[in-house]
Amino acid sequence: MTYTADPRVDAYIAGLPDWQQAVCQEVRDLVHAADPEVTETIKRRDRPYFVLQGNICALLAAKDHVNVFLYDGAIVPDPDGIITGGHDNKTARTMAIRHGEDINAPALTAMFERMIANNRAGGWRKIKREG
Repeated sequence: MTYTADPRVDAYIAGLPDWQQAVCQEVRDLVHAADPEVTETIKRRDRPYFVLQGNICALLAAKDHVNVFLYDGAIVPDPDGIITGGHDNKTARTMAIRHGEDINAPALTAMFERMIANNRAGGWRKIKREG
């Protein structure tokens, strides 16, 4: 997989324990694989964000897990139950990945693809207003 990596995102990931590096790198690869136009940046001083016509997701490593913030306005279906928090949040839900847990790559990729399609359609806020 080739994409333009932001060196600040590289630095964020490199500063984590090995298992968190692996999780962050897998999520990074999945979001870029969902659409080749996805770009990455740093927001809120040091948080990796992945964007395409709006936020898709962000990474935040905590002591015992990695949070993947999914910016979907809680409108993207989660048939596989990968969302672990923020079910009632109006902006973003989270998926916490702990040491030794596998990422459900097909389910997360499907969510990324749907979020990207929603962003291209004007964003989840517009979709919620019109729906």
